[in-house]
Amino acid sequence: MLSCGITHTAMVPLDLIKCRIQVNPDKYKGILSGFRTTVSEEGGRALAKGWAPTFIGYSLQGLGKFGFYEVFKVFYGDLIGEELAYQWRTTLYLASSASAEFFADMLLAPMEATKVRIQTSPTAPPTLRGCVPMIYKTEGLSGFYKGLPPLWMRQIPYTMMKFACFERTVELLYKHIVPKPRADCTKSEQLVVTFIAGYIAGIFCAVVSHPADTVVSKLNQDAGASAGQILKKLGPMGMF
Repeated sequence: MLSCGITHTAMVPLDLIKCRIQVNPDKYKGILSGFRTTVSEEGGRALAKGWAPTFIGYSLQGLGKFGFYEVFKVFYGDLIGEELAYQWRTTLYLASSASAEFFADMLLAPMEATKVRIQTSPTAPPTLRGCVPMIYKTEGLSGFYKGLPPLWMRQIPYTMMKFACFERTVELLYKHIVPKPRADCTKSEQLVVTFIAGYIAGIFCAVVSHPADTVVSKLNQDAGASAGQILKKLGPMGMF
């Protein structure tokens, strides 16, 4: 919960600009100009818009993602046996992470819808306690979950890449880069390896998940829009 909740909340200003670039590229043409436009029109406090649903939503997602990953890894490993679990460990990582994210996104979807609406819709209330009732009043419960299918499209490949790439990168770093066995490394040295592997995995995750991320932002911005309508409007290049 803490790993996802804290890190995503810390990145809210950048996430806000990213979402605005995705839904209104004519006005927000890039990162720097997006920051300038936002601050000049709404003040510096606007960069924190959406922090509450981000913290709550991604804390719940972290609970599901990391918790269920360990559960499914043990469950699937026991099904196929210890020897096959090692031989097919990359497949095990992929299956476990996909299963975990499927459930984690159900926890995330309502707060993700609220966050995007706060960040990208000029008519939406700027706070969690104001925006949630507004969405429920205008769209009902479906307004919180209409972005779930594209959220699965974004997050499941993202998480599969995250865990598989992270686990195998850690293996490769200890095998080819770190000059001593993992058991002989100090906690600090192991932490450095973890950060490096996480950073490398994060790069690949972002590339894999970006098109669906654009659809999620557009879908949650536009009340009543469907995923098919958003895809038709954006076109293949618009998702990037």
